[in-house]
Parts: sequence; structure tokens; C-alpha cells
Amino acid sequence: MKVPELTGEIERRLLINYRVDPDAVAAMLPAPFRPQLVNGYAVAGICLIRLGSMRPRPLPAWVGVRSENAAHRIAVEWNSPTGVQQGVYIPRRDSDSLLNVVVGGRLFPGTQHRATFDVAESASEIRVAFTARDGSADVSVAVRLSDSLEGSALFADAESASAFFEEGSTGFSATADPGRFDGLALHTTAWQVEPATVLQARSSFFSDRAVFPDGSVRLDCALVMRRVPVTWEALAPLRG
Repeated sequence: MKVPELTGEIERRLLINYRVDPDAVAAMLPAPFRPQLVNGYAVAGICLIRLGSMRPRPLPAWVGVRSENAAHRIAVEWNSPTGVQQGVYIPRRDSDSLLNVVVGGRLFPGTQHRATFDVAESASEIRVAFTARDGSADVSVAVRLSDSLEGSALFADAESASAFFEEGSTGFSATADPGRFDGLALHTTAWQVEPATVLQARSSFFSDRAVFPDGSVRLDCALVMRRVPVTWEALAPLRG
């Protein structure tokens, strides 16, 4: 079955980014992926995104669905018949939408876990927390919007960080089939990010010392996108 294009709005997208020991990342990545390196580090993170008016094109906006979602992501590259490709591998997706969970891996790329979200936002601060209903994951982060990107070992400034993530806007998600990765590409005519200062960040995924040994993962920076029109295009699955 051909998956339809989905259109809507990114009401808020918060990217919490970590710099990681490449060996730790390589050990957890399935074939055909390998870490994409920036200044000698692998790049990983959490995408906390609220989507609004999401619906199959060309249905009107009033039939769309609003949902809070999270994706743990790793910047990767892989070989293809046309050369080296870059994007993100998503080992885990969570959503507060039962619809997203039910159709995930079927009508919409990527298997998803049902989660409960707690969100508080103002013009200058964003706080997002979620807990998977089966207890398998929890995240809590808080950021304050800032004028510039400070303290990052990955990116010199917000512009270079923005360019990196825009170029990696193709993602492949883990599915129930360990050898199949569902693809999804984000398209927008209004890509824009704002830097933010991390006030607090905790993720059960990145604190798992069986996967990330002590000292192998460090918080690096945060970026925010708000009120961005978006189209999601399903891609052919990638086979490991």
C-alpha cells in the first residue's frame, strides 16, 4: 500500500543534542548505518515535536490531528547505489496519540510507543516530559530561548547547527522487523531554528550505561523550531 503524503504544521520542535563517543554509537547501530561525525563526535539527540493539523494531502486542515511526539535519533550515513547518504536513524518513537501508535509501522512509517506527555511553554521557556505507558522510557527537558548558541563542541553557531539538521532531514525508523527501516523525509519552505540554553535534561535512553558507558555521552546544545508548515513524505523502506 502506498503511504500518502502527510501535511500540517510543526507547532513546536525541540531538539536536545548530545555529542557521543563514536565507538559507543557504532556498537548500537544496525547495518547499513554508521555514525556521521562532527568534530570527531557522533551526534545523537531527542526530538520533542508537537504536530498540528496533520492529515493526508489534500484533505483540509480541520480534519487534521494534533499530537505530542518524541524520537530518539542518531545522525548516520550509509552507502547507496548513488553514493553516501546522510540522515538520522531513529531507534525509538513515542507519541501521546493512539492513532499514531496504531498506524505506526503500517500506514505511517516507524513503530511507536504510547506515552503520556507533560508540557509547559511560554514565549521564552519550554518544558517537555514524557513517560512511556509501559515504563520502557522517560524523558524530562527544559530550555530557555537565547540569542546565540553557546558552549557547543559540535557547532560554531546556530546557523551551522541549523544547516546540519536541515541536511539530515531524512530519517529511518526501527520497526518490528529488525531488518527493515521505515523512511520518512521532512519538507518545508520555512526552515528556521532558534538556539536555546538547556536548563535541565534527562533521558532514560542516554543514561543507560549498558549502551553508553560513563563519559561516552555529553549534552551539547538545544535548538527550537516553531510554527513551521511541513510535509512528510514516506520513503521506500531501507533493508539491513
